[in-house]
Amino acid sequence: MGGAGPTKHHGAPGHRAPIRPLGVRIGHAVGVTSGRRAALLAAVVCVLILSVAVPLRNYVDQRAELSAVYEQQHILADKIAELERRRVLLADPEHIETQARERLRYVRPGEAPYLVQLPPGSTVADTGGVAPGGSSWYTELWKSINSE
Repeated sequence: MGGAGPTKHHGAPGHRAPIRPLGVRIGHAVGVTSGRRAALLAAVVCVLILSVAVPLRNYVDQRAELSAVYEQQHILADKIAELERRRVLLADPEHIETQARERLRYVRPGEAPYLVQLPPGSTVADTGGVAPGGSSWYTELWKSINSE
């Protein structure tokens, strides 16, 4: 029996075993096969997707809400601008006098008011603020308030 000690033969001399990736070597050492690795990877991916889904949904919802608030803010800014324009007009005494003359048929002292009544059945394109049939001033005021 004279021989050298036990030797391992991996095939032909000079033949080396293929080097496997670290994950595969660790998997084999722990006892995880390729089927189990695939299932484990799928479970990890599902957990990651579920953990990202809720915050992502909240983010999208908040972005939609934010854009709606910005749109509402622009609408309100337009309303404010219109109200500022009307405030400036109502601060002008000439505008107030013009509105009183047109809507309420007011006249200055010493002026003679004239009310032109057209015969029934005649039509005029512009009545100049005077209603056909000569309705009362408060009816005209109420109509002008409701039309705005």
